[in-house]
Amino acid sequence: MEDCCRHSLLSHLSSLLLLFQLPFAGSAEEFVVIGPSDPIVAMLGGDVMLPCHLSPAMDMENMELRWFRSKFSEAAFIYQNQQEQREEQLAQYAGRTSLVKDFLTQGEAAMRIHKVQAFDNGLYTCLFRKGNFYEEANLELMVAGVGSAPQVHIQGPEEDGIRVMCMASGWFPKPQVQWRALSGEKFLTFSETYAQDAEGLYSVEAALVVRDSSSGNVTCSVLNAILGQEKVMAIFIPEPFFPQTSPWKPAFMVTLTVLTLLIFGAAYYTKREHTAKQQERQEWEKLHRDKEEDQQTKEKVLKDRDRER
Repeated sequence: MEDCCRHSLLSHLSSLLLLFQLPFAGSAEEFVVIGPSDPIVAMLGGDVMLPCHLSPAMDMENMELRWFRSKFSEAAFIYQNQQEQREEQLAQYAGRTSLVKDFLTQGEAAMRIHKVQAFDNGLYTCLFRKGNFYEEANLELMVAGVGSAPQVHIQGPEEDGIRVMCMASGWFPKPQVQWRALSGEKFLTFSETYAQDAEGLYSVEAALVVRDSSSGNVTCSVLNAILGQEKVMAIFIPEPFFPQTSPWKPAFMVTLTVLTLLIFGAAYYTKREHTAKQQERQEWEKLHRDKEEDQQTKEKVLKDRDRER
């Protein structure tokens, strides 16, 4: 009896040990998707890969692999049933994306974007699904492009200086503009105007008023901060282009003001004297006419009396 019980207990313990050694059906399908921790930089017009991998590593050939933008429906690339699916793909990625399959069996996959454009810039999500289980990871693509060299020209005089313009186009993202004097000193005050074309590329116009005639050369630089690349153009401003200044100018302006006041004062005094003389002459002429009229009246009266006599 005791032997029988002992044998039954050993059988139960063996069964429990076997259960613990078997892997759980649910846990065998679980994994974590890992993407790059740093942004990926891509040059305009070039190709770039957006990689993601599984942990633990496992075969991905029969999984659904999807790279999309801010929404699940905004798919840049879909791999399902061991082939590319184009029905849900955004139009701007059609024919420009593909799957790098070299390491699918080792749990690594990447979407390649061909002929990178400005609107490819931004955040992406890679989502990997196996059965009903899926995981995803986020990654960032930073698109960068160097445009044209700046064109610098003198626009003309303004206030007490010379207005200089700097123009460049075809840059991405928005470039940084800086003006410098021949000594290397930066000009801190200038205006900037940016615009984007249909392809999303930036153009810039920067205006600087140079007031120091001793500046000589001024330099305009346009910088792509992501790539650390800049293009520079200098222009020489001849000193005769600046408005002429003289230390005698303030004294001349004071003298001119005083002379103007004296001229106006003399003109007013002359006009006043002329008006007074004209009034005096008019009064004398009136008095003279009155005397003549009185004399004529007397003569007429005397003539009338002589006739009566």
